[in-house]
Amino acid sequence: VQLQASGGGSVQAGDSLRLSCATSERTVGVWIMGWFRQAPGKEREFVAAIKWREGLKYYANFVKGRFTVSRDPAENAAYLHMSSLEPEDTAVYFCAAKTTTYYRKNLYSAGDYDYWGQGTLVTVSS
Repeated sequence: VQLQASGGGSVQAGDSLRLSCATSERTVGVWIMGWFRQAPGKEREFVAAIKWREGLKYYANFVKGRFTVSRDPAENAAYLHMSSLEPEDTAVYFCAAKTTTYYRKNLYSAGDYDYWGQGTLVTVSS
């Protein structure tokens, strides 16, 4: 599974962005699609995830209702809609796919994901 994240950019605090994650093939084998981010000098951290078949959604605490994860099976794509962006949200955002149907740790762990996109940069200015 090849993933392509897009939609990043430079915005002002309070603005919104929608990130997209396109997959190279049918996502029939995908169990969970996740979004992670990595700020300069920091470790990669979990942002949100969605179980592909059921549509169940999971969020990091810092999202605080500002972000919404979704997927479109017909388009083989996942999305992360981000609103009320803050300078602290500045990071490279990655989408990731988990095809293995068991947890090595949990769905919040980057090590549990099997395929990664190249990342898209989001810069939020105050």
